[in-house]
Amino acid sequence: MAQGQTPVVAQDGKTTRQRRHSPLVVVHSGAGKGKSTAAFGLALRGWNQGWSIGVFQFVKSAKWRIGEEAALTALGRLHEETGEGGPVEWHKMGSGWSWSRKAGSEEDHAADAQEGWAEIKRRLAAEQHTVYVLDEFTYPMKWGWIDIDDVVTTLTERPGYQHVIITGRDPHPRLLEIADVATEMTKLAHPFDRGQKGQKGIEW
Repeated sequence: MAQGQTPVVAQDGKTTRQRRHSPLVVVHSGAGKGKSTAAFGLALRGWNQGWSIGVFQFVKSAKWRIGEEAALTALGRLHEETGEGGPVEWHKMGSGWSWSRKAGSEEDHAADAQEGWAEIKRRLAAEQHTVYVLDEFTYPMKWGWIDIDDVVTTLTERPGYQHVIITGRDPHPRLLEIADVATEMTKLAHPFDRGQKGQKGIEW
């Protein structure tokens, strides 16, 4: 691809500026590693633009600590202290969504996922963030916890300038139909294949 040149000429009637400022739905899928890492990299670019970042991790264990979480939450504190970058919120289903603690209640993953999606819908309606990372969000849809029709309608009708990045394997075909960017990570080789477990600084 030539510098700054697209392979086709758009016929949507929009100006170049309008197209370059369009909110995107981005999907990172595939069996290879790096889906979440790539999504968090986009969140870092957004933070540098001064955008509000909202990360919502589905399925993750409460015990799982990852470097991107530490880095982005630290950048959120930097923004609060200095005004540099943008605000950051990080929510993890496995440790209980931070807006709704249910101490002592029986764990129900499907209900937790539905609660998280309901909160994301409220935030999209209120245009609360500029970048949403819905990490491992393909799985609740695949398992029938969250209605794909509701997801498609919500994302296609979301107001304002809000980018939504979704990660996970086996995305629903309807999700791919509305995606502006869809990338499949393909594994060519990995230490797991030799019986080697994940290591600090690489997998987390």
